[in-house]
Amino acid sequence: MNYPENIEKKLDFDVIREYLHRACSSPLGREQVDAMSFETDSAVICHRLKETEEMLRITEDASLAFPRGDIYDLRESIGRIRIEGLFLDEQEFHQLRQTLRYATELMHFFAHLDPQRFPILSEKTSIESIDGVVRLIDQKLDMFGQLKDNASTELARIRHELKVAQGSVSRAINSILRQAQAEGLLDKDATPTMREGRLVLPIPPGLKRKIGGIVHDESATGKTVFIEPAVVVEANNHIRSLEGEEKRERARILTEMTNTIRPSVPQILQTETWMGHIDFVCAKAQLGHVLHAIAPEVKPSPMLDWRDARHPVLQLRFLSEGREVVPLSLRLGESGNRILVISGPNAGGKSVCLKTIGLIQYMLQCGLLVPMDESSQAGLFSQLMIDIGDEQSIADDLSTYSSHLKNMNYFSRHADGNTLFLIDEFGTGTEPMIGGAIAEALLANFNARHAVGTVTTHYTNLKHFAEQTEGIINGAMLYDRGALRPLFQLSVGQAGSSFAIEIARQTGLSEDIIARAVDLVGTEHIDYDRQLQDIARDKRYWEKKRQNIRQREKHLEEKIAFYESEIAGVKAKKKEIIAEAKEEAQNLLEQSNATIERTIREIKESKADKERTRKARQKVDRMKERVAPTEQHANTGSSAPSATARGKKKPNTLHSFSDLKGMAKELPSAQPAIVDTIRKVKLSFQRELDLRGYRIDEAEEQLIAYMDSAIMVNAGEVTILHGTGTGALKQLTKDFLQRLKRQNRIRDFREGDVNHGGAGFTIVEV
Repeated sequence: MNYPENIEKKLDFDVIREYLHRACSSPLGREQVDAMSFETDSAVICHRLKETEEMLRITEDASLAFPRGDIYDLRESIGRIRIEGLFLDEQEFHQLRQTLRYATELMHFFAHLDPQRFPILSEKTSIESIDGVVRLIDQKLDMFGQLKDNASTELARIRHELKVAQGSVSRAINSILRQAQAEGLLDKDATPTMREGRLVLPIPPGLKRKIGGIVHDESATGKTVFIEPAVVVEANNHIRSLEGEEKRERARILTEMTNTIRPSVPQILQTETWMGHIDFVCAKAQLGHVLHAIAPEVKPSPMLDWRDARHPVLQLRFLSEGREVVPLSLRLGESGNRILVISGPNAGGKSVCLKTIGLIQYMLQCGLLVPMDESSQAGLFSQLMIDIGDEQSIADDLSTYSSHLKNMNYFSRHADGNTLFLIDEFGTGTEPMIGGAIAEALLANFNARHAVGTVTTHYTNLKHFAEQTEGIINGAMLYDRGALRPLFQLSVGQAGSSFAIEIARQTGLSEDIIARAVDLVGTEHIDYDRQLQDIARDKRYWEKKRQNIRQREKHLEEKIAFYESEIAGVKAKKKEIIAEAKEEAQNLLEQSNATIERTIREIKESKADKERTRKARQKVDRMKERVAPTEQHANTGSSAPSATARGKKKPNTLHSFSDLKGMAKELPSAQPAIVDTIRKVKLSFQRELDLRGYRIDEAEEQLIAYMDSAIMVNAGEVTILHGTGTGALKQLTKDFLQRLKRQNRIRDFREGDVNHGGAGFTIVEV
């Protein structure tokens, strides 16, 4: 059992619940938000997380076109018609139709999902179809929810007679009105109006005898009376009679419709419940989208292995402010260290860190996606215990410290290996030495019970105890000593300093007072605190160094991959040019042989005429000039052609061939492994990448890997499908391709042709 009873309020989970309330579009969904509770069954939790994660991917993928519609809470109305004789009115039938029509759309949508990608939601079609109810309502009601004239033969007759009678009365009234206006008895702007369902004329009281008829009403001032002319009284009576008939016929039709759908009441109520659940899951997915949350790998054991976890409520608040939440990473439970003792300056983020752990774990076990990195692993606990905030109770005559001890008494009796406990300002509220000793004894008790937890403290003895005790580890909230400001960043592995002296100086406290305080506490304690500060500073320095090295290594790997792909491309181009040059040389040789044969034939036929012989020899010489440099290039790779040949226009392949040879000599020989890798990539390479359905981080990994392969195999033109949707995938693609273009790794890219998908895909020229 979780402790205390108001744990949700203390962890700000009530804020999360309220957000989900607003995100639901129906009372049915909001009821499921209210029913959401802390779960301990790993199978149930995993199912809820995966279901929500699938819905998140669906709603973020515009190409899937998740249907939207109306969900009305008709449970009371539907439940009422279980009793024979009672019926739904037209508005209730209309709302039922809207709800069931949307349910049909949803079932159709889920039925066509890929079960490999969405194994849970693709099964959300198990409820029986309710199309028959919708068809019945469509036959009887128009699009506005009113009974059609042809809902029955009798209704059609009544409404026709009503229309005729109303037209007759209207014409008679207007005739009387025009005559009275012509005689100057009524103003020209006077018009007929309705009183008690009858068409009447507004006239001054003095003229009612001249008009003649029944007075039905008068104005508040008494200056106008509303009279039904005598000539239309009988016609109006007939209209009232027809209206009564229409009302009875409407009731008969609605009763008949209700009798028809009554056997489907259990199925309709089941559909309503199912719709509420879908609404609830959509709300959870919306929260996950806003928080950039994920479904981490869930392990049934009591442990935490989180990367870059962020406080959910702070993240919601910071969205509108454009601020970022400082993430925390920690590992407790399976690593051997079960308890984390966090120390550091006041207002440095210790309590926020504690609440982050409690709120995320509570959300996870309620089946909600949580904001952390995908590499995280999350364990499960049978109970969560917290002691956060001032629990002073006037009613129970308890001080803050007494209330704290009351909580500790409960913890020490009920905590076990499946408990996650969180204690803020551990041991404070009483005399420091005794308070610290009791806190240390309690910490030893929790450790012996193998409970997992986190406490915050300023007590030095607890820092020493954590350093010396197996199963307990220190943690520090980092502080920038130079700028004298907290960094709100948790560093696990060493104790933190309270920076009391530095903060005292920052507030302007006299140096005499500070010096006196240092003398009183002793230099040994001050030196210890200063050593903690130095350790924290050095750790930040080396951590920054390590991050820089990682970034440079990644940059180097990208460069190596780029140049390897460039080498492969040049080698392929070299082979292509050599093949073209050889083919052209062969063609020229064949032409030269033909020319020589024709020349010999001409010389023989001319019987050695000097002038014709000279011209024939010139023709052969010209052919030799064309062939010689080509053969030379193709077979030996030697330098430029003769001066005569340079003056002639040659195919491009012959001009660029010698340059290629020179480039080839400067390129390092490709390793066999690289060549084999490129060959394999080329064989399996596809000219289209589909990013739809991926989250941003997944899509980025796919895009990087794909473009690396495209550049490696010199793919030419490729297509990237990203859809339109929210535009996030399109923007990611655009930013990444712009970066490649600036690096000269691709030629260009453009949006797809408007007739073939347009903004939904991008074409890349590699």
